[in-house]
Amino acid sequence: MITVHTIAELREHVRNARMSGKRIGFVPTMGNLHAGHISLVDRANAETDYVVSSIFVNPLQFNDKTDLQRYPRTLPQDQEKLAAADCDLLFAPDVDEMYPNGQDEQSIVHVPVVSEGLCGGSRPGHFDGVSTVVTKLFNQVLPDAAFFGEKDFQQVAVIKKMVNDLCIPVEVVTVPTARAEDGLALSSRNGYLTDEERQLATGLYKTLNEIADALNAGESLENSLSAASLRLEERGFRPDYVEVRSATDLSPAVSGVAEVVILGAAFLGNARLIDNLVVTLNRGIV
Repeated sequence: MITVHTIAELREHVRNARMSGKRIGFVPTMGNLHAGHISLVDRANAETDYVVSSIFVNPLQFNDKTDLQRYPRTLPQDQEKLAAADCDLLFAPDVDEMYPNGQDEQSIVHVPVVSEGLCGGSRPGHFDGVSTVVTKLFNQVLPDAAFFGEKDFQQVAVIKKMVNDLCIPVEVVTVPTARAEDGLALSSRNGYLTDEERQLATGLYKTLNEIADALNAGESLENSLSAASLRLEERGFRPDYVEVRSATDLSPAVSGVAEVVILGAAFLGNARLIDNLVVTLNRGIV
């Protein structure tokens, strides 16, 4: 695997690969890689001929400066994992390479509607930062396909709408959430959990499944969500949000809708965990 740090080097290697007739796959990350990230690389290898990954902790998507400062930077270990997964090229730019004119003068990409509420409501400006950096990376890499994890359900919805609205010629491929044996969604933020909190962390996914069971049993949406918030508190969490949305466009779930996604975010100690569950309800929302 080759590691480059500048856009010029990145473009040279990708151009050579494309001239050789190779289909370019792209896996953007912020590093501190785990098995979930590697599953994206594996999928990219299965569907493309030349896999590019990026590691860039994007300051534009952090509304909490403390969170930005403490986000783990583990480039040497990440390089080893990507090389073992047969990634061809790693792009690891610094902030000046990505934002040469400074962040305050950076043009911002805003994706309306799907970026509002949920994590967008809890983290103001977060998805503007995500859509801006992903647009830049797409323009830098020019991939044929880009691979994202389903755990970040709203993020994927934002990127898909952005690609469609701006006519960006890239296929967005969604890969199922990677989970530990006990059901916890793999996340870089799991590293913030203490051993005791790690045992409790499965409670978020359990709660989402309990909402699905309640809705399938005919419980109202309001009662199901209220009970879920109480259960999260009983399990040691501080709930951020628990919502049910249409799985097709993230619009609010209304009576009769059957294809839904149940989304939750909650704090456990110093970690903010997110997860989701896509469900086809037997009778739709009551």
